[in-house]
Amino acid sequence: MNSVQNLALAFTSFRRTPLRTMLTGLGIVISIASVIIVISSAQGVKGFLIGQFEQFGSNLIQTEPRVPHTGSVNSGESQEAMALGTVITTLKISDMEALRKLPNIEAAYAAHFGQVVATSAYDKKTVMVYGVSGTYLDIDQSLIAKGRFFTEEEDASLARVGVIGSNVAEKLYGDQNPVGQVLKLKNRNFSVIGTFEPKGAVLFFNMDDMVYIPVQTLQKQILGIDYVSAISSKYRDKERVRSTVADIEELLRQRHSIDRDNPDKDDFVVQTMDDVSSTLDTIIGGFTILLVALAAISLIVGGVGIMNIMYVSVLERTFEIGLRMAVGATRKQVLRQFLLEAVLVTLLGGITGILVGAFVAYVITLVAGLLGFAWKFVVPLYSVLLSVGFSAACGLIFGLYPARRDAAL
Repeated sequence: MNSVQNLALAFTSFRRTPLRTMLTGLGIVISIASVIIVISSAQGVKGFLIGQFEQFGSNLIQTEPRVPHTGSVNSGESQEAMALGTVITTLKISDMEALRKLPNIEAAYAAHFGQVVATSAYDKKTVMVYGVSGTYLDIDQSLIAKGRFFTEEEDASLARVGVIGSNVAEKLYGDQNPVGQVLKLKNRNFSVIGTFEPKGAVLFFNMDDMVYIPVQTLQKQILGIDYVSAISSKYRDKERVRSTVADIEELLRQRHSIDRDNPDKDDFVVQTMDDVSSTLDTIIGGFTILLVALAAISLIVGGVGIMNIMYVSVLERTFEIGLRMAVGATRKQVLRQFLLEAVLVTLLGGITGILVGAFVAYVITLVAGLLGFAWKFVVPLYSVLLSVGFSAACGLIFGLYPARRDAAL
């Protein structure tokens, strides 16, 4: 018997028992679909998060406070401090002013968040107040719809001015022009000097629900603090980005009186978009491996199901096997025939699982898009090859014992 005849006999067997064939491959279909969904979703999440970060600018360096390591494994002081929600207050506006004097830094701004109730003459709304320097638009890609943004001079003079997101403008002023109107934040009157074009959610923050005010006004007149939660800077030359990061770290260590030989004491962290992408790769890669491993367990369960059903089917096909051997079939030929059936079942299940998984992943992409997330539909080639190879190997491994038993009758 040649390979074409073997395939024809296998498909004849499948057509004769369609329900058994379908149930045999169902476990493989579910497990392969799970693998495709997990890998596709992981790639979609990664692309979404990177796209969100890049909305702030691809040539961005982000400096944020962090809890320094204590250097003691047993004390756990740093971890305990983080668990208790310790706030690091060492990052200042003066750090930002010094940082933007570095040779490869084109622009920089300091930022801090707060939440208050905003009240207009028409309505009120709980909003996120985003305090930023007057140089914010030198880095951020937001567009002014009406009016203007505040200046560095207004920031330094603690001016009570603000620029509001599109949702805030609609909620608090309706059809009225917000520019020139009064907005009350924490019982203090602010003048609305501009509005932003709709921007949507960025890193799970809806930027259209924010009120932008000078960071020093937020510090001194609303929150009563003297520190910031982030410094964003834009570099000129990408070839010098690593040295620029090193310059920022050295500058802040000098300003914060940190020993340059003991970076574990740093009360800040400096990251580029490449660093963020690498971190996302590590985190998402770890979760993907875990979820694929869980899906692989179901693949093994499906393989055991194939072995059991093939094992039981020997009783139904004893006459068929005897007839083949009576007309000259060898044990090797019978073994090859039944092994081919097992591999074909798992391959067909694998291909079906790929199609089902891709369809579900596409539906997830559509739903995410309807919810406002820029989620890309991606099914990596390696996930398809992995699924097909794994399903074929599963059929080969779990079909071997029943096939050997058939051939030995």
